[in-house]
Amino acid sequence: MSRRRQRPDAEEISAFRQALSEAGVRPLHSNRADPGRPRRTDEATRARRAAATAASEGIAGGRTSDGRVEAVRPSEYLDFALPDLPYRTRSQLKRGQIPWAAGLDLHGHTLEEARSELEAFLADAMAAQARCVLVVHGKAWGTTADYPVIKSHVNAWLREWPSVLAFCSASEVDGGTGAVYVLLRRRRGEG
Repeated sequence: MSRRRQRPDAEEISAFRQALSEAGVRPLHSNRADPGRPRRTDEATRARRAAATAASEGIAGGRTSDGRVEAVRPSEYLDFALPDLPYRTRSQLKRGQIPWAAGLDLHGHTLEEARSELEAFLADAMAAQARCVLVVHGKAWGTTADYPVIKSHVNAWLREWPSVLAFCSASEVDGGTGAVYVLLRRRRGEG
């Protein structure tokens, strides 16, 4: 059988609060949950956030470097994500479960053409509020290099782009290791 409790009166509430105060319990000043671990704010994350802020303020100029890049093998699986990206979102991207809204094929482009095409494509995708896009970089070896030049550079460029949350090699139906799914940041307050 259940017994109905009466609501405590003001005297009982006051006595309860006094007992808590005497025990050293202090009221919370925030109602946000504490996950129990500090947020990761490593140097790379801070740099990306600063770049994203600068991009939103309309600073012009190319976003990708011209420097040396790490060579990747033609069949190497590319995989990158910011540390605070939810595991479920990353898993969906890897399985190709996030539909891509637009695609870019970089076959036949020189390195500089590929870079400018990629920058323009990502800017257009952000303006259109696309969540996920497909970039086909191919696996072709460079004429003077012993590694796939466009693929290696796309791997480096996407890591530098402030609006890129994650990217990974596509599923076989969308190009396999010759293409990447790119997950883009959504602007705050939109969509």
